[in-house]
Amino acid sequence: MTDTPPITDLSDRAQRLLRTLVESYIREGQPVGSRTLSRTAGLDLSAASIRNVMADLEEMRLVSSPHTSAGRIPTAAGYRLFVDSLLEVKPLDSREVQTLRERLSPELETKALVESASGLLSAVTQMAGMVRVPRREHASLRQIEFMKLSERRVLVILVMNKNEVQNRILELDRDYSAGELQQMANYLNDRVVGRDLATVRQQLLREMKAVREHMNSLMLAAIELGEQAVAADQGADDVVLAGQFHLLDYAELTSVEKLRQLFEAFNEKREILGLLDQCIHAQGVQIFIGQESGHRILDDCSVVTAPYEVGGHVVGVLGVIGPTRMPYDRVIPIVDITARLLGAALNSRL
Repeated sequence: MTDTPPITDLSDRAQRLLRTLVESYIREGQPVGSRTLSRTAGLDLSAASIRNVMADLEEMRLVSSPHTSAGRIPTAAGYRLFVDSLLEVKPLDSREVQTLRERLSPELETKALVESASGLLSAVTQMAGMVRVPRREHASLRQIEFMKLSERRVLVILVMNKNEVQNRILELDRDYSAGELQQMANYLNDRVVGRDLATVRQQLLREMKAVREHMNSLMLAAIELGEQAVAADQGADDVVLAGQFHLLDYAELTSVEKLRQLFEAFNEKREILGLLDQCIHAQGVQIFIGQESGHRILDDCSVVTAPYEVGGHVVGVLGVIGPTRMPYDRVIPIVDITARLLGAALNSRL
């Protein structure tokens, strides 16, 4: 995290002025001068006293003075101290929560749920929304079927949890008849239905090693084919992004080179996935301000994330990317409740 002084190093009036400055800059996007602080902080201080406090805050690297203005803006360290010690987060209005709940209906398939969550995060915050596609280690397999498409190409149908269907095409080493594929599916359904995908794969790998010499070729092929199908499902590795173009509305992010790098990162997704994977074992909401993310393309951004759970296990992370002057008091509860509602919608299928 950003190296910040402890809140105890600041007097009560310095804390009050810093909070007022940060809130004003988040709201207006303009450097904040002593006159504005005198008018809005609610303190009986002269302009000279305020300037002295501002000088102290600048020496502590909590605020800085842009060359073009006599006012000051928060630094990353200033935002960090504000978020950790001065921020008052208010719960969302019950009507807003109900709107989010309605848009994240359990009736939607997983893909549609993830897309809806990402779009909601973007629409409500006017920033970029992102949702890490849920990992499937804890999805329960209800049925597996194989359908012959052409020579050596098979469609695998995995029915998971209550009503989720996943399809994928596998390329095989040899051709199998429709009857053989049905026998293979029957064999697997008798052995692995009702277990989570991670357990299914481990079981199939063990059986391939342990009973290879004592199993007829068709049953061995069934195990190998089932393992390929489950492995392909577990290999899904993606993040759904929405509303990246909202970032064009923030002056501090409109450098052509910064935008080019940022949108390249959105397209490639690798760095975004890496950041979300950092958060998958974290407890609750995580906030990265500027360089704290460890990814240079996000040095001028803040990222707010929260994990979501299915069956008591964290399976993904969602969040928002925006400018460092984002309204943290509103973004934090939005991200938190969206993660809870997405997890609840996915849980309803278990």
